[in-house]
Amino acid sequence: MKIIKINMPEKPLLKLPSLPFIAKLAFALVSLIGLGYLLHLGQTILAPFFLAFLISMLFLPFANMLENKLKFGRGLSSIASVFVMLLILCGLGYFFGSQIADFSEDIPLLEKQFNVVFHQLQGWISSSFHVNAEKQFAYINNGVDRLLSSSGVILSFTLGLFSTGLGFFFFFILFFIFILNYRRVLYQFIINIFSDSHKSKVREVVNEVQQMTKKYIIGLCIQIVIVSALTMLMLSLIGVKYALLLGVLTGLLNVIPYIGVFSSMLVSMLIAFATGAPVTSLYVLIGYIIMHAIDGNIVLPFVVGSKVKINALFSFIGILVGEHLWGISGMFLCIPALAIIKIVFERIESLQPWGQVLGEGTNPDKKGH
Repeated sequence: MKIIKINMPEKPLLKLPSLPFIAKLAFALVSLIGLGYLLHLGQTILAPFFLAFLISMLFLPFANMLENKLKFGRGLSSIASVFVMLLILCGLGYFFGSQIADFSEDIPLLEKQFNVVFHQLQGWISSSFHVNAEKQFAYINNGVDRLLSSSGVILSFTLGLFSTGLGFFFFFILFFIFILNYRRVLYQFIINIFSDSHKSKVREVVNEVQQMTKKYIIGLCIQIVIVSALTMLMLSLIGVKYALLLGVLTGLLNVIPYIGVFSSMLVSMLIAFATGAPVTSLYVLIGYIIMHAIDGNIVLPFVVGSKVKINALFSFIGILVGEHLWGISGMFLCIPALAIIKIVFERIESLQPWGQVLGEGTNPDKKGH
C-alpha cells in the first residue's frame, strides 16, 4: 500500500494582529521621541563612541597590516594606531598655532580698520536717524555694562565648554583603543544575537556598513584636501593674507555641510577686511560662492556623495537634529549615521521605503540605477 504524504504549509506559531495606520504612526512617533531622548541623554558617551567607530574604520587596514605583516599583538597595534593619530592631530595643532601667532601681529590693523568703519557708520547714523554721538555711545556703554554683568555666566560657559572638550577627547581615545582591540569580539556579538536564518543578511549588512564607513572617511579626507587647495588658490589670487591658514580651516569646517563653509567664509571676509581694502571682502564672498558650487556639484558627488548617497533635504534635517542632540559633534556625525541607517533600512523589507526616501532618487529612464 502506497502512502501519500501531503505537505501542508507551516503555520506561524503566533500571528500578530495587523494594527491600523493610526496605531502604527503613534507607535513610530513614540519610538522616535524615546530614541531621541536616550541619544540626548547619552551624549557624553555616545558621541565620542560613534566618532571613535568612524575613525577606527579608517585605521583598521593599518592595524591589520601591523598584525599580519609585522606580527604585532592586538593591543600593540591598537596603541600604534593611536600614536599615529595623535601625531596627525599634533601636526594640525602646531600648524594652526603657528599661523594664529602670525595672525596676532595683524590685530592692530584689524582695530584700525574697525575704527575707521565705526566712525563712518556713526556719521551715517547721525545723518540718517538724527541720533547724535553722545546717545550712540550711551547705547554702547549700556550694552557693555550688560555684557560685563554677565561675565560670570560667560566664564562658566567657557570653562564648561573646555572641560566638555577634554572629556570628549578622553573618551574618544579610550573608545578608539577598545574598538580596535575588541573588534572581532564586537563583530561576533552583532552576528550571534540574531537567529541562524538571518545571520547571512546581518553579516552582509555589517560588512557593507564597514566598507561604506571606510570609503566615506577616505572620501572625506580627499574632499578636505581638494577644498583646502581650491580655497587657498582662490584667496591667493584675490590677494588675501594667510591664504594657507584659511584654506585648511575651510577644508576642515567643510565637513559640516552648509554651516561649516558659511562660518569659514565669515572668518575669511573678516581677515580680508582687516588686512586689505574693504572691497576685498566682497571678492571673497563671490569666491566662496563659486568654490562651494564646485564642491557641491563636482567634488562632493564623486568623492563623498557616491559613498553616502543622502539627499540634500534629509542631510539638512540631519544637521539640525544632530546639533540639537549632540551639538557640533552631532552636525559632523549626522551624515555617516544617516548613511548607516539607510543601509539597514534597505535590507529590511518593511523599511525599504524609508531607505529610498533618504537616498538621492533613481532615474526612471535607466532601470537598475
